[in-house]
Amino acid sequence: MTQGFNSSATPPGWYPDPSQPQQMRWWDGVQWTQNVAPGSAQYMPVQRPLISNETPVYNPFIWAIVLLPLVAIFLLLTWQPEFRYLNTRQGTTFDPTSMYTPGFFLMQISSFLVWGVSVFLAYLDYQRLSRSGVVRPFHWAWCFLSGTVYVIGRSVIVRKVAPGRGLAPIWVLIGTIVVSFIVAAIWFSNFMTQLYSQIGYSVNA
Repeated sequence: MTQGFNSSATPPGWYPDPSQPQQMRWWDGVQWTQNVAPGSAQYMPVQRPLISNETPVYNPFIWAIVLLPLVAIFLLLTWQPEFRYLNTRQGTTFDPTSMYTPGFFLMQISSFLVWGVSVFLAYLDYQRLSRSGVVRPFHWAWCFLSGTVYVIGRSVIVRKVAPGRGLAPIWVLIGTIVVSFIVAAIWFSNFMTQLYSQIGYSVNA
């Protein structure tokens, strides 16, 4: 098929099919694709063509992005801060450095690793969607801001090109957030219980 376009100058969009002038064909900015539309379709450079119902819209990368935050939140349960006190001229005071246990640093490092791995997985997911025929998927670089931002944006784009599909990661993400809040609430409750217990012991001593 003759391309007939300057790939560096023509944006993606619907254009008259060089081989079948009575229909429109999607130009992805580089080459003609297999997506066609009736000849009455208007030139719409920003509209994405639909993908086949048989084309998968989910993959292990997007599920990993959604579930990875659970790793960091469950590591929170392994952090058992210590409460030490210093005897000074003013009396007994709490030593804030006593909270910096190995578990604290493990939790901090794991959070950073989860963020970095999520960005890499978003890149792989972006590439997979592109190979599956999704025109201009939600860009993976948004994951630098937050995995949540990427999951929502990605789901919106997939929903447009695959009507009726694509929102499952958002529902799983909501479940992940709910679980994270529950785990954090349990940890905070135990933390405050220990803190008040230590304060009461220190006062009585």
